[in-house]
Amino acid sequence: MYGDEIHLWLHHIRAEGLRNEAREASRPHRRSRPARARILRARVGWTLVEVGLRLATPRLPQSGLTAQFDH
Repeated sequence: MYGDEIHLWLHHIRAEGLRNEAREASRPHRRSRPARARILRARVGWTLVEVGLRLATPRLPQSGLTAQFDH
């Protein structure tokens, strides 16, 4: 039947996709996209925290010595 043939082809395509996923998961040296995204999010997050702390911290007044060299 025509429908059985399509079902068989879909089964083969899905099985090949699952084999590829299993092959990728068995490689320990490669990180998955979600892991890389978490690392990138953490880096961006800590950078934003650092920028926020620098903006929130009041600047120290300049000493008289550096003020003389500014003229």
